[in-house]
Amino acid sequence: MPKKFIKRFSPNPETLKAHPHLKHFGAKLQNPNLWHINRRSAAGAVAVGLFCAWMPIPFQMLLATFVAMFFSVNLPISVALVWLSNPFTMPPLFYGAYRLGAFILQQPLMDFHFKLSFHWIINALETIAPVMFLGCFILGCISAFVGYWGFTVFWRYSSAQKWKKRKRTPKR
Repeated sequence: MPKKFIKRFSPNPETLKAHPHLKHFGAKLQNPNLWHINRRSAAGAVAVGLFCAWMPIPFQMLLATFVAMFFSVNLPISVALVWLSNPFTMPPLFYGAYRLGAFILQQPLMDFHFKLSFHWIINALETIAPVMFLGCFILGCISAFVGYWGFTVFWRYSSAQKWKKRKRTPKR
């Protein structure tokens, strides 16, 4: 079941290989493991996508692409899962990461108010960013671990259910 569900929503690999922005990757996109859907490739892609979703950097999808190519896991799944952190979910995710980082480093929580200015960003990089980056890294690792093993268990359970259904179905 997971394979059919994933294939239904996955784009055609040939279309992606011909995409103007992805042509820059050249022969690296020809690796069949980037497009094949099996338990290992899909579970690895879930881990990559969830880890990259926690990274508070621009162009998370590009990072997920490079990491997926490095580990030879399914590329479309990796890139799609990055969108779990989107403009609506980023504030609570990154604030939670900041709180976790402050707890681990035993630092008091700072009272800050976001302002879209160069001065605020530079000040934030010096004060709250290191704490938040630590929290993001830890939560990214935990999410990747739980996502990998959770998806593996789900895939195996789904496969076992499929086999049970086959055994119960009378042959024609």
